[in-house]
Amino acid sequence: MDLSVQTRRGKVWTMKSNDYFLLGRSGLRVSRLALGTMNFGVGGFHAAYGKPEEEAAPIFHRYVEAGGNFIDTADFYTAGESERMLGRLIARAGNRNRLVLTSKFTNTVDPADPNAGGNGRKHMIRALEASLRRLGTDHLDVYLLHTWDRITPVEEVVRTFDDLVRAGKIRYAGLSDVPAWYAARAQSYAEAHGLAPMITVQLPYSLVNRAVEPEFVPMAQSLGLGLTAWSPLGGGLLTGKYRRDGSGPGRLGDAGVPIGDREWAVLEALEAVAADLGQPVARVALNWVVTRPGVAAAVVGASSADQLGGTLAALDFELPADARRRLDEASAVPLPAPYSMFTPEYQSWIVSPGLSIGDKPAGYAPPVLNAA
Repeated sequence: MDLSVQTRRGKVWTMKSNDYFLLGRSGLRVSRLALGTMNFGVGGFHAAYGKPEEEAAPIFHRYVEAGGNFIDTADFYTAGESERMLGRLIARAGNRNRLVLTSKFTNTVDPADPNAGGNGRKHMIRALEASLRRLGTDHLDVYLLHTWDRITPVEEVVRTFDDLVRAGKIRYAGLSDVPAWYAARAQSYAEAHGLAPMITVQLPYSLVNRAVEPEFVPMAQSLGLGLTAWSPLGGGLLTGKYRRDGSGPGRLGDAGVPIGDREWAVLEALEAVAADLGQPVARVALNWVVTRPGVAAAVVGASSADQLGGTLAALDFELPADARRRLDEASAVPLPAPYSMFTPEYQSWIVSPGLSIGDKPAGYAPPVLNAA
């Protein structure tokens, strides 16, 4: 089935209708592949692999022409250049209303000012106003706390999010890189006090990093937060560039994760599955992440429009059950206590195997459509 469309830039892959999910327990529809723009710009911490505007623009256009609508940035990326560049690209394209524009706050913008960083109300509001100016817009569709600062009370963050929603400065609130208990506390506090809820939590998740599964996934599913996975290709390890014998095009020292026996075993299983399916390893690895329980979207970056075009095809096939099982087994990590006690093997200690006890019967509650 040909899923491409003819655009002013030629024939490109395009998204299908089922490539949009509701983000958490909200009515916001987002592409299952979000465009990460951490490399848009050549300033600041990310300058080493940043792209000037003439190289970033084709990536942006390829994404939106393919039907993508979920754009991820942060005030910290390339010292604000990412936001400024996106603002110009969106203004020229005239597609602001079609996009779900997301940015983040936490990192300091002035090391000499103790209130120019962190998650306090003063910095949250100042950071948002600065992001809106750089992006050339009057609101963000999703605003995320970038990183837990270990200081600011969660109640202060949630109430400030609510004020920003009520003021029309943001449409939805979310979290990134926080402990599971913090996300649960934020959502429960918002629910208890009738405040704007969190609709997403952004976390690292890949075949070589499944640490979010025991705690974050059930938390997000229970409390209505759609997981957004960052680094779904394991910092580049799952792109097919690396070989155990060093013969691949990638230098082992450049991989974004430590490489040990487990990682090599995962990569070898991934290569075998990809060969059976006739797909590049990166597409298979990305397909696995995006179709995991609780995941609404994955953030993908690109160094060129052509590379992005290949990445966007990651949802153009189904991962067979046997292939998924092989990847699950190769990447599995033994569960520590107490999570190891929450498995079916331990159920006989709780309920006698001779008793038949199930969940509510079918039809007890209507199904949840597009549950992510």
